[in-house]
Amino acid sequence: MATEEENVGNMKRQLAKIFDVSLRATVPEETDVEPLVAACAGKFGDYQCNNAMGLWSKIKGKGSQFKGPPSVGQAIMKNLPPSEIIESCSVAGPGFVNVLISKNWIAKSIQKMLIDGIETWSPRLPIKRAVVDFSSPNIAKEMHVGHLRSTIIGDTLARMLEFSNVDVLRRNHVGDWGTQFGMLIEFLFERFPNWEEVTETAIGDLQTFYKASKQRFDSDPAFKEKAQQAVVLLQGGEAKYRKAWAQICEISRNEFNRVYERLGVQLEEKGESFYNPYIPNVIKELTDKGLVEESQGARVIFIDGINIPLIVVKSDGGFNYASTDLAAIWYRLNEEKAEWIIYVTDIGQQQHFDMVFRACKRAGWLPLEDNKHPKATHVGFGLVLGEDGKRFRTRNTEVVRLVDLLDEAKSRSKAALIEREKAAEWTEAELEQIAEAVGYGAVKYADLKNNRLTNYTFNFDQMLNDKGNTAVYLLYAHARICSIIRKSGKDIEELKKTGTIVLEHEDERVLGLHLLQFSEVVEEACTNLLPNVLCEYLYNLSEIFTKKFYSNCQVVGSPQETSRLLLCEATGTVMRKCFYLLGIVPVYKI
Repeated sequence: MATEEENVGNMKRQLAKIFDVSLRATVPEETDVEPLVAACAGKFGDYQCNNAMGLWSKIKGKGSQFKGPPSVGQAIMKNLPPSEIIESCSVAGPGFVNVLISKNWIAKSIQKMLIDGIETWSPRLPIKRAVVDFSSPNIAKEMHVGHLRSTIIGDTLARMLEFSNVDVLRRNHVGDWGTQFGMLIEFLFERFPNWEEVTETAIGDLQTFYKASKQRFDSDPAFKEKAQQAVVLLQGGEAKYRKAWAQICEISRNEFNRVYERLGVQLEEKGESFYNPYIPNVIKELTDKGLVEESQGARVIFIDGINIPLIVVKSDGGFNYASTDLAAIWYRLNEEKAEWIIYVTDIGQQQHFDMVFRACKRAGWLPLEDNKHPKATHVGFGLVLGEDGKRFRTRNTEVVRLVDLLDEAKSRSKAALIEREKAAEWTEAELEQIAEAVGYGAVKYADLKNNRLTNYTFNFDQMLNDKGNTAVYLLYAHARICSIIRKSGKDIEELKKTGTIVLEHEDERVLGLHLLQFSEVVEEACTNLLPNVLCEYLYNLSEIFTKKFYSNCQVVGSPQETSRLLLCEATGTVMRKCFYLLGIVPVYKI
């Protein structure tokens, strides 16, 4: 179990350590008991230890002195060591031990965070290094809303893991290899005889270029043959073909980067071509281990309980997605030493990854038990729907360009700010910056607040609404907190050193307790790879601040002004870290 220092900001883990001492004293003969501590919203306490019933079923009939779960609960409570964290305890129902947290300890913990920084509240996970494989568009094809979801969700997972002191390798597994490059290269040679000088502007829209080359490929047998020959030359390392391939990839990459720049997303590209040289040895290792079998001319791995095999070498001798994914896992485990490999793709690829992971378990690369490391996890997500309930597209059934989508979010956000007469108050640069933060933030939050497995409806009016569970509401709430502190005229850095937080009013305590639950919420969101857990926490924090604390506790000009300004600052600090983890840029004025 992590040390006291390591979990200084994690109330749930600190309580678990206290209950661990009690459980050792209560049932010393049961050595494999983990404390079950959970936050609860009842009137009896803030947290609950739920071990009594499970323990009773283990010890009854063993000549124990206990008469049932309630008496086990009483003993757990009696054996708790003294702690400044706990105000009081009680036992309810079948042995639930309810804990009321000391408000003095809550106040002291928040004050300590304000001085030492919110990093002291970062969770500690049982791994040192993870790979997050996300975004992963295909070269020469447009990024679509599915890639948008993968990019937004993957970036947030990476940010949460990084905050939890994990070394994260952010990997963009782009589709930059395969038979389609033969037709693209031949079409490039044909359309532009001086292809080496050709620029992005000359080729124009890569998507259109791709379609035109595909049309040519399908309708002209002579061109098709040349294209197939080009694949062989490219894969054989022929210089002219490698150069043309690199040029097409570069043009596509520039297009992707326009999206990543707007979203503020960092990624390191290691595409399919990167893993290509590793495939033959990986297939050989799997064959030597007896996993690979011949089937209808192809080489495959059979997976128990699944009636289709995993094809690792096609009947024409070529490699495919499965070959590349197996090589990538091998590389990530052996060369990059990852303890957790996370794949963020749509839910439709779940079976493919399940088969790949099961093949890795058979090969002994991954442990058979899911709770051991190293491990690989597929993070699936649902569709983005239009307002008609169908897959999100533009009117002419073409897929929406992401750059245009993000630019529209920004321009709508800017229009709303101008309507509120902010153009007169702010500089043009401020207006641009805030429109961008709100517009892009709205798109991200509308995606992240849903459980990722569900489909969600893309609706600009809803996501840019300043009421309800939206980024706009949350960003405005944060700006209001900053405005309260500014209007007080006090130096908040000075108050952190000289002031003291006191939680006298019930709503001050409710706010303080919620702030202290930040670390355990981030830990839960990381462990289950669910960003919506963090969104829910942030929305609730904003609601508690606005509707309870700020409505009922006067800040500026009250006798408790110093303490309450520090609570405002702590709320602002936690909100800003939540925004950062969600990839949203905070705004400081509205």
